[in-house]
Amino acid sequence: MKIYDVLILGAGASGLMCAGNLGKKVNAVIIDSNEKPAKKLKISGGGKCNITNVRVALDNFDGNQELLAQVFKKFSRDNLLGFLDRNRVELELRKGRYYFCQNSSEDIIEVLKRSAKNAEMILNEKIISVSKNAEIFEVRSDKRSYKAKKVVVATGGESFKSFGASDIGLKIAQDFGIEVKPFTPALVGLTLQKEQFWMKDLSGLSCYVHIKVGDRTLQEEMLFAHKGISGPAVLSASLYWKKGEMSIDFLPNKDILTLVKNGGKKLVSSTIGLPKRLAKALLNAVDVKDKECTKLTKEEKELLRKIHHYTFAPAGNFGFTKAEVSRGGVVSQELDFDTLESKKVKGLYFIGEVVDITGELGGYNFQWAFSSAYVCAKNIKS
Repeated sequence: MKIYDVLILGAGASGLMCAGNLGKKVNAVIIDSNEKPAKKLKISGGGKCNITNVRVALDNFDGNQELLAQVFKKFSRDNLLGFLDRNRVELELRKGRYYFCQNSSEDIIEVLKRSAKNAEMILNEKIISVSKNAEIFEVRSDKRSYKAKKVVVATGGESFKSFGASDIGLKIAQDFGIEVKPFTPALVGLTLQKEQFWMKDLSGLSCYVHIKVGDRTLQEEMLFAHKGISGPAVLSASLYWKKGEMSIDFLPNKDILTLVKNGGKKLVSSTIGLPKRLAKALLNAVDVKDKECTKLTKEEKELLRKIHHYTFAPAGNFGFTKAEVSRGGVVSQELDFDTLESKKVKGLYFIGEVVDITGELGGYNFQWAFSSAYVCAKNIKS
């Protein structure tokens, strides 16, 4: 049986990037369960893929800060942008911070496929298990077995199961005695307790908010949905919310008391600068009647302050079917921060979403996928 130098499990963003940086001398093969590579990347961002962000900092991620720092030092946002520029991938900047493909995510996929052309690619095969005998790994799929000196696990998380997503990466790690955290949905909408069902009645509306979860504040649009709340601010907030309370500032750049003080005989709902339906629902939620601003009592003005910190506990989230990514994965401390190699199993690497590193919404998870893949590949190549 042929023995490969490297066997990469997963033909997503991290798997392809890893293969593309191994060089011509490394005999590599990529195995994926899908009929085409990079299916998740293809549909991301409405088919235009939010690839990275103007600001990529450690506090944009939930995970081991030291590992992140080591990896981004070796392959930063600027390195990624340089790679894309050299390969003539045209990007557009949205909202002054999000980098998207100007034409289509296919532009990046083609570059990744081209850079990984020296690696053999095997599609439509589901990984079943990985074992090691002496210095050689054996990877078993649902069709055959392969042998390799090194294995890179780039199998991603559990979101997008329709594209073959699974927890096989965690099972592989566990079979080798490597500690993992179970996958849970992240960057996902949140469901509501009965007391907040008024938000569901606003389905389709959106507004700019600040959401505070623990010591994190997320600043973006929030969307009211039939199942609960969603939108960029909520998706990023879901990354840090485990259980318990969070608070929303519905007027983050204004002062509610100043607005009503200057409102005169206007109704409060007409004064606070929010869509009328939302304004009326908010007033009801904080137990203030919609009346002329001049007729507000001292007690009602105090209640209005709650619009700046509407505090509640979500009931849960929309689940993996609606999640952008998975939180959890191989515990960072199990890996060599310089190489992404397992400390327990020589020659076994974990990169991308299968590692317990998760970014906020905004291109951060693709940045981590590419950066971790580059660091891993350069170590193997050397």
